[in-house]
Amino acid sequence: MWYLLFKYVLIGPILRILGRPTVVGMENFPTSGPVIVAGNHLTVVDSFFLVLMVRRRVTFIAKSEYFTGRGIKGAALRWFYSATGQVPVDRRGADASAPALDAARSILRQGKVWAVYPEGTRSPDGRLYKGKTGLARVAIETGAPVVPVVMHGTRTVNPVGSRMWRPGKVRMTVGEPLDFTRYAGGENSRAILRAATDEVMAGLSTLSGQEYVDVYAATVKDAA
Repeated sequence: MWYLLFKYVLIGPILRILGRPTVVGMENFPTSGPVIVAGNHLTVVDSFFLVLMVRRRVTFIAKSEYFTGRGIKGAALRWFYSATGQVPVDRRGADASAPALDAARSILRQGKVWAVYPEGTRSPDGRLYKGKTGLARVAIETGAPVVPVVMHGTRTVNPVGSRMWRPGKVRMTVGEPLDFTRYAGGENSRAILRAATDEVMAGLSTLSGQEYVDVYAATVKDAA
């Protein structure tokens, strides 16, 4: 219930006024069955516009820290993520990605939509960075199609470093689904995982027009 209230009553109308969003290629988005949405990640508000413009319910995997914060802010974040049905995972430990990938598999086995940013973090400078292979592993294991979705203009609405949203023009472009069933059984091959991931990133680069950088965004941020 809260997911729909946020989407259509509490937050959605504000986003429509500020971002005047439009969509290109929505006919490419499957109307049923498991779907992996792979997006470019420019700013925090990307996720809000994605949820607003995709007709089906979208589930993200959120860090468990969002559900364990203290004080008023912590309680508000915990309530928001829980109310909107986002899945908490603990990414600490020897294999930090394992819980997130397990959660993603569960979402897809239920025939739902899992949204993920393959770069792993927001772009530090507007360029598109090297993708992590977890998305490819899940796609190969589950057979779910990967739909590339890119945002244009969200950095104007939500400038990096700003807590205030501003008027702008947002456009979402949905690409044709990518089918990785040809790689069935190859989810433990590094070469196959990298090839599939690079195919996703090439699709995102083509749709977004962003310059591609063959380095992880987190590496660039750590070096700054």
